[in-house]
Amino acid sequence: MAYPFQLGFQDATSPIMEELLHFHDHTLMIVFLISSLVLYIISLMLTTKLTHTSTMDAQEVKTIWTILPAIILILIALPSLRILYMMDEINNPSLTVKTMGHQWYWSYEYTDYEDLNFDSYMVPTSDLKPGELRLLEVDNRVVLPMEMTIRMLISSEDVLHSWAVPSLGLKTDAIPGRLNQTTLVAMRPGLYYGQCSEICGSNHSFMPIVLELVPLSTFEKWSASML
Repeated sequence: MAYPFQLGFQDATSPIMEELLHFHDHTLMIVFLISSLVLYIISLMLTTKLTHTSTMDAQEVKTIWTILPAIILILIALPSLRILYMMDEINNPSLTVKTMGHQWYWSYEYTDYEDLNFDSYMVPTSDLKPGELRLLEVDNRVVLPMEMTIRMLISSEDVLHSWAVPSLGLKTDAIPGRLNQTTLVAMRPGLYYGQCSEICGSNHSFMPIVLELVPLSTFEKWSASML
């Protein structure tokens, strides 16, 4: 959950989000080093009148500044491709949940159960209880078991939406006529908030997502009470 004046990302809950945070720090350090070097060279050029003509025309320098950027790009591309393939991998999901985007609410269907589906609307500000979050609370939370591989099937019935939960590293477009899928694994229980991340009309800001990750025994009791 984000907090006011937060500068970084939300705390990672899934292994994929942890990898994304590590990759972000890795890339940011490379950018910081390059920026420091360029700033240092510019400051030297502005503060000294001396010029080494042999260095300016040296073939070795041209070779270095051609090869070095290629090496840096490889250092960025390899971990990026690794995470990209990890995000697309589906490992024998224990549960499948189908998510449909509407104007302007989400509907969920647990496809492994006979008749377990519901709509999830934002709770109006006037109906909020003490401690609940404005524009983020819903009337029906998505309850899921923790430490289990869950497949999310995401689509839409009207316009483009985007199902996004930042702390889990999830952001998948909901496209009419197309079924996208993503994998969800949470390593600890809790409430995880997200919102529609694709401008979908006048009430785009009022499509929150709330995932409630619980132990398997608690999930089984909840699913039995919903049937």
